[in-house]
Amino acid sequence: MNVSIVLPTYNEKENLMILVPKIEDAFKKIEHEIIIVDDSSPDGTADYIMSLKNKNVKLVLRKKKEGIGAALREGYFAAKHMIIISSDSDLSYEVEDMLRLIKKIKDGYDLVVGTRHKKKNYYEAKSLLTIVKYTISKVGNIITRALAGVNVTDFSANFRAIKKNVFIKLTLKEKTNTILLEMILKAKYNGFKVGEIPVTFKERVYGESKLNLFKESPKFFFKLLKFVFLYRILKLNLKKY
Repeated sequence: MNVSIVLPTYNEKENLMILVPKIEDAFKKIEHEIIIVDDSSPDGTADYIMSLKNKNVKLVLRKKKEGIGAALREGYFAAKHMIIISSDSDLSYEVEDMLRLIKKIKDGYDLVVGTRHKKKNYYEAKSLLTIVKYTISKVGNIITRALAGVNVTDFSANFRAIKKNVFIKLTLKEKTNTILLEMILKAKYNGFKVGEIPVTFKERVYGESKLNLFKESPKFFFKLLKFVFLYRILKLNLKKY
């Protein structure tokens, strides 16, 4: 089974210098490609990737910074293998958990989400800000789960695996992090098998977070209401909206 790993980046060179070798080591017995989707980072991310001269590592250089959703979509379309994994590039997730995502796909699931809010996971929270973000995320996901009627505990984590042919059928349109919610809901409402595994989540060491949770949470909630109304209540054609 072959795998494409999509990593959206903006100023993550220091993290990629650690993450890419880790992935290469963990996947040395699996046919794979690592797709770096970079929004023209000024920190030299693109130069570093090109300097690797590694046939498994590919660079998608975006001239326009539109959001993680747009970057993920471009990376997913560039993927050539049958399973696509996407992950943040800030070392917050463990590479070993990527292998567990694949195992779950092999068990018959079409989309598998790595959850930070389930028993047996580990969520590192050293600072007060991280504790606040964790609380907002946990409560928000409980509300999302209830409204959406989908048995997933983490809708907003960019750590997941999906079959390429399933991704194509979903016709995802969101350009921001709400694509993560859109993917799960469209997969579930289209009848695909959605599962999750508990994963380790750590605080970033290098660089700064690109997500303003306090700004993005209201947008995420309003998108949730829209999706639930269109897809769950009205049962409209998911490809059109």
